[in-house]
Amino acid sequence: MAHIDAGKTTTTERILFYAGITHKIGEVHEGTAVMDYMVQEQERGITITSAATTCKWGDNVINIIDTPGHVDFTVEVERSLRVLDGAVGVFCAVAGVQPQSETVWRQADKYKVPRIAFVNKMDRVGADFLEVVKQVRERLGHNAVVVQLPIGAEDKFAGVVDLISMKALIYSSDDELGSVYKTEEIPADLKDQADEYREKLIEAVSDIDDEIMGAYLEGKEVSNDKIVAALRKGCCTIDIIPIMCGSAFKNKGVQSLLDAVVNFLPSPVDVLPVQGVKPGTEEVIERKASDDEPFSALAFKIVVDPYVGQLAFFRVYSGVLNSGDSVFNAGIGRKERIGRILKMHANKREDIKEVRTGDIAAAVGLKNTVTGDTLTLETAQILLESMEFPEPVIQVAIEPKTKAERDKLSEGLVKLAREDPTFKVKTDQETGQTLISGMGELHLEIIVDRLKREFAVDAHVSKPMVSYRETARKPTKAQGRFVRQTGGRG
Repeated sequence: MAHIDAGKTTTTERILFYAGITHKIGEVHEGTAVMDYMVQEQERGITITSAATTCKWGDNVINIIDTPGHVDFTVEVERSLRVLDGAVGVFCAVAGVQPQSETVWRQADKYKVPRIAFVNKMDRVGADFLEVVKQVRERLGHNAVVVQLPIGAEDKFAGVVDLISMKALIYSSDDELGSVYKTEEIPADLKDQADEYREKLIEAVSDIDDEIMGAYLEGKEVSNDKIVAALRKGCCTIDIIPIMCGSAFKNKGVQSLLDAVVNFLPSPVDVLPVQGVKPGTEEVIERKASDDEPFSALAFKIVVDPYVGQLAFFRVYSGVLNSGDSVFNAGIGRKERIGRILKMHANKREDIKEVRTGDIAAAVGLKNTVTGDTLTLETAQILLESMEFPEPVIQVAIEPKTKAERDKLSEGLVKLAREDPTFKVKTDQETGQTLISGMGELHLEIIVDRLKREFAVDAHVSKPMVSYRETARKPTKAQGRFVRQTGGRG
């Protein structure tokens, strides 16, 4: 999550490459990024819809959702944060904390999502890592703890100093893909600064772990394992935000970011049991993150696919679900059958037979499910907290260019509104116009473009008509003469 152009998708593309999911690095500016699969995304070089994928790093499976940065698509960040256990906040090393950085940070605070920070674009002119750290502390109000220092900056950025192992990770200039880096001793000109920030790191984790506090006060050496464990504990309780640096575009620092995701962010079993209520009552129910618990999941995104129909993305909080099983939609009180379960890799699909606790997948067959619905067992019902979405801020009138396209326009608008909770459609009863509302001009522009490409409807957009009314403004008095002719010539 980040402001526009901080490098979220570029970082995700490198993660997929180093994790072995892709065999060629996709570039946003070339329109070849795997996660930006929509035509509009490739043309504009921006992320419009959140894309989910899964990769392995070591023995750990990581579910990744790449979110947009534009405020017009803030709904994608909102629903992604609702179902994720951790987030990586990406910041530009030049611009630092930007307006949308603050917005997504507040959204993460709302759902109490643990996070780590990654200062990207260290290779750009004007990059200043420590200034960004200062801004995270002051403007976002969080305890940002430096766990890496950059070796050089701008065109001299060569790698990072790991303050836990106190080693330098130097990337080879011969390997443009960044797959190979050397672990060396810290350069002499950075030794004093590294010692200073190592001391600050120990101070920060000593507030989390009493054992480290005792060792620190007695002047004893603290083991790296204890530092990592304390950082993880502080990160899970959001008392600490580990902050790292690198350059995703230059393929530097991404592997250590993946290590940090595994080491510091919580797994599904580390977070507190999910809470919900028994439908129709106020009785609070808890579900532990375990395959032995009754099945419960939250549908966080709906996509209308031209080939398989409606896809419902869901995150499993407890239990196991098999393909062909029936689930109970606690939001609407209806039973639905899962036709297929798909593991998503952006817009590519892989059929799987089952999903377990912590998995994110998509289901085919849930025709009545909408964003925010709880999927559970009819015999063990639970209603999880749904999501709140902002109200639209802009409205335009839309009409097809020909009468023959009227039905296709209505069908397309209904499907798009089903996907996006911040997109609203209504008919003005007084003017007869069809009005569409969204989060900004770009949002509605993309909607109109999708109507043309996906539903073959060439629509005309205009300002909404204003229906004027006459009304008495204030009471008044008047006098007049009534003259009527009664006969004759007058």
